[in-house]
Amino acid sequence: MTLLQVLLAANAIWFAMAFDAFYRRRHIFAKVLVPIREDRDNSAYQAVIESGRFMGGFNLALSALNVMLVFNFGGFSTDAQWATLLIFNALAHGSQFFGNVPMALQNRNGGGLWNVFKGVMLLIFALDFTLMMANGALAIWLLV
Repeated sequence: MTLLQVLLAANAIWFAMAFDAFYRRRHIFAKVLVPIREDRDNSAYQAVIESGRFMGGFNLALSALNVMLVFNFGGFSTDAQWATLLIFNALAHGSQFFGNVPMALQNRNGGGLWNVFKGVMLLIFALDFTLMMANGALAIWLLV
């Protein structure tokens, strides 16, 4: 298995885990985003729970795309074609990472609605950064 196939498989696994967290376990993940029990007794909290279906659905599609790419490895003949897909993956992970940066900065000042540097959120923050960088670096390597 090549480095590209390993990275595609890692993307598929991570996006599948995000589908599970956001879609199937959306009630649990909403508690991570709204950790104070008293803050959950309103319709906005219910909207957070239900929005997990949308986030999960996007992550399921991204996982399926990466699985299909692993098994259709010969379907792309140029490095530029693979780089395009890797840049797409880098942007998907990057949007998740950079979406948490403002909350992380608030955490450093003692605030923030959820803690980016603890538990499952830290795992998400770190792995999205790692996969963003790995996809981006391999895309650049393929293009140079």
